[in-house]
Amino acid sequence: MNRKDVSRAVLAGVIVITGADLKWVSRAALHAQATPARTHSLPIFAVDRAWPRVPAKWKLGDASSFAVDAKDNVWLLHRPRTLKPAEAAMAAPPVIVFDTAGDFIRAWGGAGNGYEWPEREHGIHLDYQGFVWLGGNNCPTNGLPGLKPVADDQLLKFTQEGKFVMQIGHSNRSRGNADTENLHRAADVWVHPPTNELFVADGYGNHRVAVFDAETGAFKRMWGAFGNKPMDDDHCDVVAPKSFPDGPGPQNFSTVHAIRVARDGMVYVADRENRRVQMFTTGGTFVKQLIRTATPFARDLALSPDPEQQFLYVGDGDDIAVVDRKTLEIVGSIKVAGMIGGGHQIATDSKGNIYIAQTTAGLQKLAFKGMSPPQ
Repeated sequence: MNRKDVSRAVLAGVIVITGADLKWVSRAALHAQATPARTHSLPIFAVDRAWPRVPAKWKLGDASSFAVDAKDNVWLLHRPRTLKPAEAAMAAPPVIVFDTAGDFIRAWGGAGNGYEWPEREHGIHLDYQGFVWLGGNNCPTNGLPGLKPVADDQLLKFTQEGKFVMQIGHSNRSRGNADTENLHRAADVWVHPPTNELFVADGYGNHRVAVFDAETGAFKRMWGAFGNKPMDDDHCDVVAPKSFPDGPGPQNFSTVHAIRVARDGMVYVADRENRRVQMFTTGGTFVKQLIRTATPFARDLALSPDPEQQFLYVGDGDDIAVVDRKTLEIVGSIKVAGMIGGGHQIATDSKGNIYIAQTTAGLQKLAFKGMSPPQ
């Protein structure tokens, strides 16, 4: 494929790259992939308008992230400090838990002894042992009201009852991408059970995947886009590019916003501002990527709960793209009546439901209604 053809491919909106090979997906092929008229059976959803039921005494701030535990309880991390002053006294604790029906279970979180709670809550994850991991993405110069001028350079580990277990890194201490002790405004985490390793989308200040021992917090390895050495490019503003380069795209991650590790060990990274999903081995070897520049693609990620984890759900503007996890081909799109968007972060439960945290637009459950017939 020559440079002119690549430029046309970029305008078309979808490029799939495997190793050093570039595959152009035409508009016609894209249309075929993005509609249910395929040989795939695709998931069907409807908005659950009754979910959740927040206790009347509380108000929620911006909904940042969801996680789901082994009992399908749904854990919301929200930002109480985004509430207007008139509602601040009614702020719910930043971690609030609902069951799958939407009933309240428990809430906790905030400043405490022995740890540094993030200034701007961002990501939450429930690991296979039941521990709760969370972090923030505050930048010292973001100018947001009510926040201290520090960087959230730490991750916290708690029990489900809110008992502090461990902290990795410290607030305002990052030394950049080469730092093996601190994060820098990490966006998302995922624990891989076979190795008990914590994979971090270290993501707003740094531009890397960082891997730690989930038991001890010891640093193990890191990598950047395409498995490259990550390069420092620290700034507060998050600005989407006005145009995109030809070919595979930048050699450095931009905003590493979400990460998922499948059961077979494939690692999926949402490189949000570069509008691409990159796929790696657990050791950091680049496998392939999916670029979709025509829309705000790769906002967030979630895996379908079937045994093969057939689908990777990817936030795509107002929609959620349904991607074949192994081929990284778009096979469908989730856009149902009343849906609030593709999400800031999303999560799935064992029944196939999707939970959307859409920051200023709220939060939502998409109830799984089964699979469409193969077509």
